Amino acid sequence: MAQSIHINTMREMLKAGDPVDITLWTKSGQIQRWRNCISLRYDFYKGVRRVKLLDSRQIRTVRDVCIFEINNLTVFL
Repeated sequence: MAQSIHINTMREMLKAGDPVDITLWTKSGQIQRWRNCISLRYDFYKGVRRVKLLDSRQIRTVRDVCIFEINNLTVFL
């Protein structure tokens, strides 16, 4: 059975600064899996997070509510 965590627990995991694997929905509705990434900055008022992909060194922006899995743990609201 898959384990699940609350979105606040996910935020604490990202805040810790350790590399994680996340699965998310994009703006176009596609599902992407980002491996080995860290959170750089979080804007509480916009709900947007800047994430750095360590393998490619790209910096991307994602909304927290679009992340539905972190380290193979399902995220719920």
